[in-house]
Amino acid sequence: MNTKPVWFKEGDTLARCQSDSPLDALETRMLLTHVTAYTRVQLITCSDAALTAHQAERLSHLTQRRIDGEPMAYLLGEREFFGLLFQVTPDVLIPRPDTELLVELALARTPNAGTLLDLGTGSGAIAIAIAAQNDGKDITRHISAADISPAALAVAKRNAERLLPDTTGIEFYLSDWVQAIPPQCFDTIVSNPPYIVKDDEHLSQGDLRFEPIDALTDHHDGLSAYRSIIAGAPTYLKKDGWLLMEHGYHQAQEVQALLRTAGFEEVQSWQDIAGIWRVTGGLWRGK
Repeated sequence: MNTKPVWFKEGDTLARCQSDSPLDALETRMLLTHVTAYTRVQLITCSDAALTAHQAERLSHLTQRRIDGEPMAYLLGEREFFGLLFQVTPDVLIPRPDTELLVELALARTPNAGTLLDLGTGSGAIAIAIAAQNDGKDITRHISAADISPAALAVAKRNAERLLPDTTGIEFYLSDWVQAIPPQCFDTIVSNPPYIVKDDEHLSQGDLRFEPIDALTDHHDGLSAYRSIIAGAPTYLKKDGWLLMEHGYHQAQEVQALLRTAGFEEVQSWQDIAGIWRVTGGLWRGK
């Protein structure tokens, strides 16, 4: 019978768990903190503390899942983004530091009392990070967010309830891009849509193997979502409103071309923290 190894057992000390774990030291500490509720300092100061049977079973299970390649964010159920701790599940993409650029650009281009729409919100990371900058006085941006996945939208709503004060809510829509958004106009529309080309080898590597496939690829040329968003955005943008979109490392020129063809002006791209052209946007002057 093929059984997976039991990495830890009842009575194992925290010291033993850290010294004998098959994972690297950082991941071991993260899982131990998650399972035992000890802080990272307590893992050192209470190193002789022993695991209960339940803790040993959970730690072994999570360790094996990590060995099998499952992302730490899904094992822990959370990931930090823009200074906030978001709950994540396999129903949503894992928030990444690259996307913080999109938040910064949106904040700079949305008036303090302006309106913003986040399309394909997933965990709600972008919309919530922007809404969290409201102070209830001088900054009172009204944020809306949409996703085609009911499961993803449920995660986003839970994150909003946890992370935002009662006075800083987000209006959520179940919508295929702008299809089900009620008629209205926004100062800024942002999106981090699926942009990986179908059959790209990266889809079967690393964390991407475990993330929702429809949030990663359009199952086509990687540009289908941009065509839909760009086609629908003008109806929902105010005059001089911005459309800002994250994309893959090689897609800046293609997304720029789509924006220019649709009549957007001041089309440009911005580099992320790794120096990769990560976000492209344009200004809608109106007609």
